[in-house]
Amino acid sequence: MRARLCSRLHNAAEAGPKTTRESKVGYTPQSIYELIGGEAPVAAIVDAFYDAVADDPILRPMYPESLEAPKRRLYLFLLQFFGGPRTYLEERGHPRLRMRHFPFAIDQQARDHWLQHMLNAVDQAGISEPARSRMYEYFERSSAFLINRGGDDASAQN
Repeated sequence: MRARLCSRLHNAAEAGPKTTRESKVGYTPQSIYELIGGEAPVAAIVDAFYDAVADDPILRPMYPESLEAPKRRLYLFLLQFFGGPRTYLEERGHPRLRMRHFPFAIDQQARDHWLQHMLNAVDQAGISEPARSRMYEYFERSSAFLINRGGDDASAQN
C-alpha cells in the first residue's frame, strides 16, 4: 500500500501542478493599481477623502492647516501599497503606519469617521470589483489597527 501511495505522489509530481486560473494562457494576476487603471483613480480617492476630512469636526483638528502635504503622502502611500510606483518608500522610507500615527489620538470614533470617508471616496472614484472589495478590506483592517486610544480607559490619558 505504501508503494502505491509513493507511486501516486511521484506520478502527480511529474505531471506538474493542476491547471489553475494563474497557469491558463493569457491570465496574469493583477495588482489593485493595475485593476483600477493606475494613478488617476488613486488621486480621485485621495481628493474625495480630503474633501470630506476638511469638513469633519473629529478628524480635521488632527491635520495641519494646509492639507496638501498629508494629501501627497496618502497619495504616494496608496500608489505604492496597491502596486504602483514606490515613490513613497524612496522619499519617506518604510511606512511604519502605527508609529507615524501614534501622536494622534485615534479612538473608535475617529477610526469610524476616517473609514466612512475613505470608503465613500472609493465609491466616489468609481472603483469597481474586485478592486473595490479588496480596498474596502484593507481600509477596514488598517484603520482598526491604528486605533491607539480607548474610550474612557487609562490609555486615553497616556
